Amino acid sequence: MNSFGRIFRISIFGESHGSGIGVILDGVPAGISLSESDFEPDLSRRRSGATGTTARKEADIPAIMSGIYEGFTTGTPLTVFFTNNDTNSSDYENYRNTPRPGHADFTARLKFGGFNDRRGGGHFSGRITLGLVAAGVVAKKMIDPVSIHSEILEIGGEKDIARALESIQGTGDSLGGLIQCTATAIPAGLGEPFFDSVESVLSHLVFSIPAIKGIEFGSGFAATSIRGSRHNDPYISESGKTLTNNAGGINGGITNGNDLVFRVAVKPTSSISLPQQTISLKTGEVEMMKVEGRHDACIALRVPVIVEAVTAIGLADLLLVNTGKCSGQ
Repeated sequence: MNSFGRIFRISIFGESHGSGIGVILDGVPAGISLSESDFEPDLSRRRSGATGTTARKEADIPAIMSGIYEGFTTGTPLTVFFTNNDTNSSDYENYRNTPRPGHADFTARLKFGGFNDRRGGGHFSGRITLGLVAAGVVAKKMIDPVSIHSEILEIGGEKDIARALESIQGTGDSLGGLIQCTATAIPAGLGEPFFDSVESVLSHLVFSIPAIKGIEFGSGFAATSIRGSRHNDPYISESGKTLTNNAGGINGGITNGNDLVFRVAVKPTSSISLPQQTISLKTGEVEMMKVEGRHDACIALRVPVIVEAVTAIGLADLLLVNTGKCSGQ
């Protein structure tokens, strides 16, 4: 449903145009220094405002509602809440009977019998990732000195990001992107051989981010064209360090002490202002529609920090499962 984790467990809640967005974190160790200001660097990376992002402007000021006393975590459930302010719900009433192509309008109606909140996509909106980023801030503290960094490799198949964004301006269309995430200083031995392999856990979390369509670890799909003699990573030290890192830091579902490296594919934003074909659920007739409202031309621009957050969440839980405590304690 809306929760994830075994020991470090997160639960997200809220809707895009509801009163707010939030996350509840259970299993956070006591004694971690935390304040509202700690959230600002990552929240600022997720905010809109840059070229290619939505005109919707939210302050995204975190309110820590529980789990903190005198500047430190208490070990009880930690709740972080964000108020929604810049909403315009009238843009979405037309989608009651005309589902937007590429969106969850149709599937949400089927699953929830039409009782789902349609405003801004409701609980299916990318705005819900605000809770993931907040959880990631706490998780990053829990896994210190592990460091996580994500970067955009391509937008719309172009390595020249500025040129790609310029090509889309004024067209009413959208672009996707390719993002790489690297985590360093990860201890060896995290993860399980099969269902809770590091790849399984992180993939589960990564696909909780709306618009993600693919993931690959290490050499990924390129491994299909590489011979084993070249793809195997030769060991060069007793610590497990390897000469190459085609495995992406994981062997047999378990971290091997090398950098964790993976890439994710982000689809083009579904909300585009070009005319599109859809079905009227009232008449049963095919008709044309045009999506109104404020939307990102390239949602991938705001995804790197979210990928970092879910990676930190997964690693924090794996550390607690493996050792009973996080490296940041």
